[in-house]
Formats: sequence, structure tokens, C-alpha cells
Amino acid sequence: MNYLYHSLILHRFGYIFHMLTQAKDNRTLKANLMLASSTAMVAGIINVAGVIAFLAFTTNVTGHVALLARKVSAQDVEEVVTVFVWLLMFFVGAFVSHFLVRSFERRSLYLAHAMPILTEMIVLLLVAIYGNHFFDGTDFEREVIIGAMMFSMGLQNSLVSTISGGLIKSSHLTGLFTDVGADVAEWIHPRTAKTEAVKNRLYVRFTILGFYFIGAVVGGYFFELFNFKVFYFIPFILVTILFYDIWDAGITNLGTKFTAANKDQ
Repeated sequence: MNYLYHSLILHRFGYIFHMLTQAKDNRTLKANLMLASSTAMVAGIINVAGVIAFLAFTTNVTGHVALLARKVSAQDVEEVVTVFVWLLMFFVGAFVSHFLVRSFERRSLYLAHAMPILTEMIVLLLVAIYGNHFFDGTDFEREVIIGAMMFSMGLQNSLVSTISGGLIKSSHLTGLFTDVGADVAEWIHPRTAKTEAVKNRLYVRFTILGFYFIGAVVGGYFFELFNFKVFYFIPFILVTILFYDIWDAGITNLGTKFTAANKDQ
């Protein structure tokens, strides 16, 4: 009886959850905007913190590929290995994220999507703790922390891309500007229909751009004031992603019970 009860509860909540549990083909604009804004802000904070602390873009794979090519041409073997490991860490983050999703999705779609976020939170908390209490400014420490940040961005990018069916890429601004240009052309062209799908894509893309910029400004300002303590704030944003669906489900469930109670009266 208990098993049946819990199965019914999970089944019901599966249709109420929004940000993490809606299937990519049935996602609402609200769910995509919430996911886009929160993850883009995280990416903006992390990237600007990396620039200020280490003069390195921790969400920009394209820049690191160019840097790798320059180091190869300069025959700087040590730096080639370092940059290659950074790129590998982003790849490993994306791999781990998708592997976790596939491993847990049969048990619970919410759990499958929550696991990469929990992993990202742990990595960023470790960066915050080490940066605040142990960081001495050595090159090796700098390289390891950049690698950890690259790993966390690989986790996040892979997850949000999977959840949204490729619509949301929270740190890939080159691709974002490309997509915005194409969608704006689609929207204003006299021979194309101004569909709801195109309008919603534009909302999502401008939200990513706006919140990435806000995150970068906020992250830059507070990193100058609090240094690595900024990284304690980032997991708080990620926690809101995890708990938003549960909160929304609870409110919806209470509303349903209240409506049913009123009908019985």
C-alpha cells in the first residue's frame, strides 16, 4: 500500500515539476526562462571571476582552442599540456553530466537532472573553500582552479542543453549571437510568419544574454570586494533551481487540495 501511495505521489509530481522535469518537447516558456536566467547568471559570475583572478576565460572553449594553437606554434610544451587539460576538463564535465542524466533518468527525471547540478555545487564550494583558506597564488593552484571551473561549466552547459533540447546554452555567447541574428531575421522578414515559436526563442535568447551580462557585472563587482567568497553565492543560485520545482509542486498540490475541499463543501 505504501509503495502504491508513493508511486502515485511521484507520478503526480512528475506532471507538476517545471524547470528540471518538463520534457524538452513539452517545455513551457516560463520553464525555459527560469532555467536560462539562473544558469546564464552563474556562467557570467564564473567567467568574470576567472578573468579577474587568473586572466583566463573559464567558460570560453573557443578562446582556449586558439590559445592552445598559439602555444603549440610557440612549442611551449608545458603550456600546451595545461591548456589541453583545461579543454579536457570541460569535455569531462559535459560527459559526466550526460552520463549522470542517463544513469538516473529511469528512476526519476528530476533526480537525473538534479545530479549534475549537485555535482557542480560541490565543485564550486570546494573552489570557494580552497580559494578563501588555502590559495597561495602559485601557478599550479591557478591551473587546477581554472580546470575545476571549466569542469563545472561543462557540467552545466551539457545539462541545460539536454533539458531544453539544445535551445539553452548558458555560456556559449558566440552561438547565442548567431542564433539571435537568425531569429530576428526570421521574425522581421516579410515572407516569414511571426510564429509563437520564434518569439519564444527570442525571449529565451535575450534572457540568456541579459542575465549573463548581469552575472558578469555583479560577479566582477563583488569579486573585487570579497574575492573567492563570491563562489559561496553561486551554489545558492543553483539551489534555487533544485528547489523551485519542489516548491512549485507543493504550492500546486496545496491549491488542488484546497479546491477539492471547497467542492466537497
